[in-house]
Amino acid sequence: MSKLNTIAAGALALLLCAQASFTADAKAPKEVLFGDRPTSVKHPDWMKDAVIYEVNLRQGTPERNLKGMQLQLPRLKDLGVDILWLMPIHPISEKNRKGTKGSYYAVADYKAVNPEFGTMDDLREFVRTAHNLGMKVIIDEVCNHTGGDNVWLTSNPDFYVRDAKGNLVSPYDWTDTYKLDYSNPKMREAMYDALTYWVKEADIDGYRFDVAGEVPTDFWEGLRPRLDAIKPVFMLAESSKPELTLNAFDADYNWPMKDVFNAVAATGGANQWAVKKNQKLRKLTAKDIPALVETQKKQYPRGATSMNMITNHDLNSWEGTEFDRLGPATGAFAVLSYSLPGMPMLYTGQEVGFNHPFEFFELDTIQPDYTANQFTLFYKMLNAIKHANPALDASTDAAFNVIDAGQPDLLAFERANGDSRVIVLANLSGAEQKPAFAAAPAIDGMINYFTGTKAAIPATLRPWEYVVLTTPLK
Repeated sequence: MSKLNTIAAGALALLLCAQASFTADAKAPKEVLFGDRPTSVKHPDWMKDAVIYEVNLRQGTPERNLKGMQLQLPRLKDLGVDILWLMPIHPISEKNRKGTKGSYYAVADYKAVNPEFGTMDDLREFVRTAHNLGMKVIIDEVCNHTGGDNVWLTSNPDFYVRDAKGNLVSPYDWTDTYKLDYSNPKMREAMYDALTYWVKEADIDGYRFDVAGEVPTDFWEGLRPRLDAIKPVFMLAESSKPELTLNAFDADYNWPMKDVFNAVAATGGANQWAVKKNQKLRKLTAKDIPALVETQKKQYPRGATSMNMITNHDLNSWEGTEFDRLGPATGAFAVLSYSLPGMPMLYTGQEVGFNHPFEFFELDTIQPDYTANQFTLFYKMLNAIKHANPALDASTDAAFNVIDAGQPDLLAFERANGDSRVIVLANLSGAEQKPAFAAAPAIDGMINYFTGTKAAIPATLRPWEYVVLTTPLK
């Protein structure tokens, strides 16, 4: 397992999100805190110990379609994947298309399957196969905007935002898309109809919603009961907006934790991407990770959760691979993405250490080789402990307790749920560290998860080394 503690590669970085809650700004508006309120969302039972796997149909297999990815499902089941997240499956608009293949997120028809990926029957068979293997399927949906030639532009031009001159509005630099007008009740109902359609017709188990924070919260709160009336669903928001998890979403993106990971890696000299791009990241240490966890406890409703990650399609294509961004710290931060409060995710190829940023608007000539290797074993073991130790459940029952390791670069914490415990000790620096516990944690009856040996606190930890101790797995 020593190789896993020093997973090598490049370096990390990303522009840090301006979080009013985590960066002191005297001019920022007063933050609304939801920590004293429980979420009203009834989470599906199957999400509490689930691992999410993001599927890139365009680049993930030689077939580049649903049938090709379906062949991978037994492998993903064996890996320990629970929720398959399909990037957008809809036809892609041609007007103002970026590149030759276009962006998945420029949707031409909300009720159709991109013929490049297959047919409606192919999708149904993919979902059936996944269900038979005990996995769930969610699809990626874009409700903030459509592609430049979406069918609604002809049938319902009043569904779109227009400027003072009557021109359609493209959000940000997404010139291949036009923004939808949520002040129009008919547009809302059409979107509700499109979203219930896939649950009814393809038996999908929920959605990942792109830029969910750009869409009015009350739209999502209206959607949730419509979907739950069909079947229990899982809703994931690409947002870090706590109010979305009060009455609508099961989970959101933990973008702030991703930013902290990047900054800690940069501070420790592991983030070569930040060097390459001349990014001026905050100087953060291990202590800033539990500080953010405590901040988020105040921000989020009780029972809400967030998705932790070290990569995804956006990070991979636009900000480098996890190896570019985290370098020799990749293994340590992967462990944290599983063991900190929240839900973990994997991206296409992550399970084999695929170190290549996928083309976003083209067919990439480089694809993952899924032959099992040390990365596969690493993530299989992380998936297994996530499933088998209730201390890592994405629930309020699983406690998070910080342990003082006596060094600013050492992160130590305990997760606990009843009699089940996990203790993580990680050196988040490029220098050797010696723990100096104010009170050493009780480890009787625990094992070192990655070695299978009796638990022991190491006298020293090498740069970026981690130790995971666990009670016997259920």
